[in-house]
Amino acid sequence: MENAATLLPVTPTLGIVAVLLLLAATVVAGAARLGHGRAVVVAGVRAAAQLLAVSFVITHVVDRLGFAALFVMMMYAVAALTAAGRVMANRRLLWPAVPIVTATLPTLALLWATGLLPTEGIVLIPIAGILIGGAMTATVLAGRRALEELTQRHGEVEAALTLGFTDRDAAMEICRPAASGAMIPALDQTRTVGLVTLPGAFVGMLLGGATPLQAGAVQLFVLIALLQVQAVAVALTIELAARGRLVRTQSGRGRTGGSRTHR
Repeated sequence: MENAATLLPVTPTLGIVAVLLLLAATVVAGAARLGHGRAVVVAGVRAAAQLLAVSFVITHVVDRLGFAALFVMMMYAVAALTAAGRVMANRRLLWPAVPIVTATLPTLALLWATGLLPTEGIVLIPIAGILIGGAMTATVLAGRRALEELTQRHGEVEAALTLGFTDRDAAMEICRPAASGAMIPALDQTRTVGLVTLPGAFVGMLLGGATPLQAGAVQLFVLIALLQVQAVAVALTIELAARGRLVRTQSGRGRTGGSRTHR
């Protein structure tokens, strides 16, 4: 409790300021015609409700490994649905789940096999959440940029096909340069850690009594793990887009903006 005093005090004032900031974000988004005015409000309200609910749930599952594992599976499901809705506009087509699961599950398995990840919910849930969240963000950014490029530069894809490129290679030449930019946020976060950003895991460990060396070592590991997870997620997302698995059409057939289908 003594350490908690160094954090933001949880008082009515905190709630009032949070509401004012949310309203300010909504007004700015609307006035600047960013197209996300309503989404800002919904995101803020959902975040409040979800954090309250999750806080209650976590306190009851951290001591039960089976329930903690189920909670992690729920995180995977929500991440997959969110990515599918953002990338494909069709939540029934869960191809975006492939990069998220493939990027994170082997990493979690490696941590568990080496003993770095204890079989305790209090450790499993936050570590899994960090990695799954990073993979989801990378998948969404890479997927959206890849499909945008394939739509806007469809003529260049067709030109590459006439030169003898395969469907996959032609699409890859167009979408890979832009979609690979999804790695930039993770790279910048890693490059500026300690100078611009002080991640929550680092600060939390310091406030919890860990030494600066221990907190720094854990945070460094988390950042490197995130780089690995997001690199895999971006690579797989670009591959799926190039092979026509990620599409914006409701039927899930054909590539966005074009009539050619991939076999």
